Amino acid sequence: MRNNIVSLGADELKYEIREIVAVAKEFGKLGVEIMWENIGDPVQKGEKIPDWIKEIVVEANREDATYAYSPTKGMEATREFLAQLSNKNGNVKITKEDIIFFNGLGDAISKIYGQLKKEYRVIGPSPAYSTHSSAEASHAGAEYISYNLDPKNLWYPDLDDLRMKVKYNPAISGILIINPDNPTGAVYPKEVLQEIVAMAREYDLFVVCDEIYINMAYNGKKAVPLAEVIGDVCGISMKGISKELPWPGSRCGWIEVYNQKNDPVFAKYVKSILDNKMLEVCSTTLPQTVIPRIFSDKRFPGHVAARNKKYEWRSNTAYDKLKDIKGIVVNRTNGAFYMTVMFEEGVLNAKQSLPVKDKAVKELVEKITNGVALDKRFVYYLLATTGICVVPLTGFNCNLKGFRITLLENDEAKFDMIFKTIREKILEYLKST
Repeated sequence: MRNNIVSLGADELKYEIREIVAVAKEFGKLGVEIMWENIGDPVQKGEKIPDWIKEIVVEANREDATYAYSPTKGMEATREFLAQLSNKNGNVKITKEDIIFFNGLGDAISKIYGQLKKEYRVIGPSPAYSTHSSAEASHAGAEYISYNLDPKNLWYPDLDDLRMKVKYNPAISGILIINPDNPTGAVYPKEVLQEIVAMAREYDLFVVCDEIYINMAYNGKKAVPLAEVIGDVCGISMKGISKELPWPGSRCGWIEVYNQKNDPVFAKYVKSILDNKMLEVCSTTLPQTVIPRIFSDKRFPGHVAARNKKYEWRSNTAYDKLKDIKGIVVNRTNGAFYMTVMFEEGVLNAKQSLPVKDKAVKELVEKITNGVALDKRFVYYLLATTGICVVPLTGFNCNLKGFRITLLENDEAKFDMIFKTIREKILEYLKST
């Protein structure tokens, strides 16, 4: 090319959750039956959407208005409904004007980071959900800035680490929280959230909280919404229906903006997000239309509770299978539908392997594991020998070694088999040298 047209942030756009799919498909071509435990799509894993939800969507689909543009911010009746819902559950009051719809939270994430001045940063957790870490790093054309989540403390944020980084890096202008967390499945106590908000108040920062899993908590835990702790600090909550209904294919998410009138710079920043959205005209109308009808249906609370009960069983079953293995750290998942398994420092090396009977599969796994991260080496051998496709933890923008697996398998016998197999393969792998 005449000029180097590639963005400075292009190298920061990484999404191991889907990149592992290409590797798995290569094994699939060689006859390995793949069990997809890499991506958080409940529908792909066999979850059936209740007929009553489908009926609401079908009924709305018959209305001509659902084929039209919506207002740029989103359907007014839906935003009014969501504002009232937020006000009922939180301590900060918002109106429909504080809500903006997007085509999924990926769209919202792109715009939230994209409208920041390049030199100013939002610090986020590590391990990090790849969409956040990649988008934030790409906007800055620099490496992702992170605070640590502590695997020895239920994957809660290391608040001392966060404070030191905020204090000594004046470019940091916002703090990202994901609660319940992806990839760890942690649900943060109210006190932790309050400390982060207090830190934001002290250093004049805004807070972004990804709450896509806010109603998916179990094992006696409750996910506290940002609206309950934000006080007078400027903040943005990110929500959607992709995981909760679940309807990932709807690509329907929204942000709730808190206290934008408290700071003219933050208000102008939020306006720039809306102005950027305006260039797209609006977000998809149909899923916005049905949100009040589904959320206010008397069957919806029972639907959410029944799903959480299933995830609670899976969480405890998986944890019980893995908790006593020496050489790993595993915490009980309390929210969302992921579990993160971390290998202790020093237990992995580049000589470990699992026996592979098929010659072609063996040649492929030996080829692709040459020089890769040590946790990725385990993930590839697990894939080659069992077909179980998980995501290496180093793919979540961190230096810790391990993997993330979903809790989405609906067949209980198969779910039990998957985690029994993982247990066996971890033990076998760690003993292989």
